[in-house]
Amino acid sequence: MERTTLDLWVGLFVAGGILALLFLAMRVGNIGTFDTSKTYTVTAKFGNIGGLKVRAPVKSAGVVVGRVGDIRFDTRRYQAEVVLDIASAYRFPVDSSAAIMTSGLLGEQYIALEAGAEEAMLEQGGELKITQGAVVLENLIGQFLYNKADEPALPGK
Repeated sequence: MERTTLDLWVGLFVAGGILALLFLAMRVGNIGTFDTSKTYTVTAKFGNIGGLKVRAPVKSAGVVVGRVGDIRFDTRRYQAEVVLDIASAYRFPVDSSAAIMTSGLLGEQYIALEAGAEEAMLEQGGELKITQGAVVLENLIGQFLYNKADEPALPGK
């Protein structure tokens, strides 16, 4: 009798651990609930999207207002074209800007929307003209090292 009770508790503990791992995998994989049936799509072109992925959040003031619907390469302008699915409840002016930002310890990338001041609002199929691409850590380190190499040596050192 004692052995079966112990086996039952071990089994419950293992099942709880598996459920916790599934929950974490869903959070890290950015699998969440977002109703895509009531959205409108806009596009934004970036020089560099870094590690941005499809289904990444689109946030404004820290609130998730949409998701990245698709990422493709524009062969005419040689830029990444990102399709944003924004919830119909959130309307943004046509002069709004989009920037690729990084958050969290895992470095999740998302698109931050900053509302503009125009009265005309973005419509289905619109395009965000003001964009800022992802900051690539390797480029920053390279610029820092090249700037240090260009500095003249201090006398006495």
